[in-house]
Amino acid sequence: MAITVIGTLKARPERRDELQGVLAAMVAPTRAEPGCINYDFHVDAADPCVFVFYENWRSDADLEAHMKMPHLQPLLAQADALLAEPVDVRRLTMISDLA
Repeated sequence: MAITVIGTLKARPERRDELQGVLAAMVAPTRAEPGCINYDFHVDAADPCVFVFYENWRSDADLEAHMKMPHLQPLLAQADALLAEPVDVRRLTMISDLA
């Protein structure tokens, strides 16, 4: 059963482009991680300061390993300066089969 994560991040308006760059740099290395089914990066159509990740992982262990990866450090190190509010993380358990 896959683990789904929906992460929403809101940029400080003056740091929006910088946050987008930090987040975009995480996509390729995350997709290469063991256990990553998909890792998709979006921007809100109504608010360009809101970014959303939609992720699916094979297991809790794979997700926990992801959270310790070095390519997440640029975001973690600069979160207070880049984000207008705390990251909203919604963790779901997939009950349908994977597409």
